[in-house]
Amino acid sequence: MDSQSNIVSLETSMGTIVIELDRQAAPVTAKNFLEYVEAGFYDGTIFHRVISGFMIQGGGLTADLKEKNTRSPIVNEARNSPSNTRGTIAMARTNDPNSATSQFFINHKDNAPLDYVDRAHPGYAVFGKVTQGMDVVDAIASVKTTTRSGMQNVPVEPVIIKSARVVPQQN
Repeated sequence: MDSQSNIVSLETSMGTIVIELDRQAAPVTAKNFLEYVEAGFYDGTIFHRVISGFMIQGGGLTADLKEKNTRSPIVNEARNSPSNTRGTIAMARTNDPNSATSQFFINHKDNAPLDYVDRAHPGYAVFGKVTQGMDVVDAIASVKTTTRSGMQNVPVEPVIIKSARVVPQQN
């Protein structure tokens, strides 16, 4: 493990969520997330899919539901990653297991069905966990949602990621 920090702070319109990245279990995924953080990509994006008792998803759309341009997709590391338990953060993807780019979700409850089983059930790569701010995750998970622009479970009032920053390592 290098000296680079493994802590990221998400300042949202509902409070701060601090995440500790797991670079050993999901090195490609953690590096990908950090690159988006360091580029300021997440600033001004929203949690666009919120399902209480399941997860909160964000990191790819602006408040007007416009998709941001992303880098190339990464390989799915779910096979080696920890379980999708409450408070873990994982990469969102399409049906293609190797399609994750910038979007992520925070598990609102234990979601073992999202774990890797085999090639037919490739799972979602967990690359860290919330260490502070689960109360904020709970608050986001409880917001009123609607269908907008053909998308379901969109918060009525946008939940904005004001900034995502790497927290310097304390020595």
